Amino acid sequence: MANAWKKYKSNKLTTPKTLLLFFSTSLILLTFFYLTLHTTPSNNPNNPNNLHNNLNNNLPLNPNSPIQPFNCHTSPQPHPIIANLVEGVKHPFFYSLSDFGSLPDKPHKNIVRILKGKLFRKPDISVTVQEVIERMRGEGRNGAFVDVGANVGMATFAAAVMGVRVYAFEPVVENLMSVCNGIYFNRVGDFVRVFEAATSDRVGNITFHKLVGRLDNSAVSAAGAKLAFKSNEEVELQVRTVPLDLVIPETEPVLLLKIDVQGWEYHVLKGAKKLLSRKKGEAPYLIYEEDERLLQASNSSSTEIRKFLGGLGYTHCVQKGTDAHCTK
Repeated sequence: MANAWKKYKSNKLTTPKTLLLFFSTSLILLTFFYLTLHTTPSNNPNNPNNLHNNLNNNLPLNPNSPIQPFNCHTSPQPHPIIANLVEGVKHPFFYSLSDFGSLPDKPHKNIVRILKGKLFRKPDISVTVQEVIERMRGEGRNGAFVDVGANVGMATFAAAVMGVRVYAFEPVVENLMSVCNGIYFNRVGDFVRVFEAATSDRVGNITFHKLVGRLDNSAVSAAGAKLAFKSNEEVELQVRTVPLDLVIPETEPVLLLKIDVQGWEYHVLKGAKKLLSRKKGEAPYLIYEEDERLLQASNSSSTEIRKFLGGLGYTHCVQKGTDAHCTK
């Protein structure tokens, strides 16, 4: 009878669902205590008590912008929150997940890492963003970072923790709420403006395809969204579109423009023609995803993009994985 009781007790406490709940709760509490212990005096603009009054106030906006920044304070609070520091980056930062995977059987890989006592795996784009910014600062340049397809902020926060102003664009509200969490966790309210929109070459609305369980693969093109994850549920929704040239002030120096929008890159670039037409030494370093399959799903091609960029003076492009790095 005693052995039977022990067996029953062990199974109840060690199910994947119970372990996940325990470690998620522990992580949230640890994050809360860490941030509480590191809270700065009340006159600091990044103090959570003052965050409401200071969020995004220091970043200029085009006076004719058709869209205002997303209000993190009035958005719903996602729960539970699973967040962690990123490993292996020179300037560490937190971010939180918007996808948890299929619980409890197939959790997100970073949840598995937490259960093993590890930090979140470093995203390649985070390392790249920090390296490019450091190199350009070494050349005497300063300016903002424009993050198109911000997802949960892995590139946004890589820049913001370096003191770089960031304009982040993301149409998926679940991802936006994770970005809002990251603004608080990283104390970067003075550095980040986030916009609930898909960037394009015109103002309006467009049908967007959200991929449940793989929000990072959501796309304007239905075929592009499901290219690698055909079995995932797809949800159609209407999202706002806005050209970058109508949001980023002409007087705002921009160091780096990163675009990762699952095949919609050409339309984003056309909507940023003024920004990209700036002269050498003032034009941004450009990183965009150049996946031919995704581009074709959105009725464009890498050849078309390279021709467009060449006409604006971006004649030096290097392929790095599925990303193209272009300069004048």
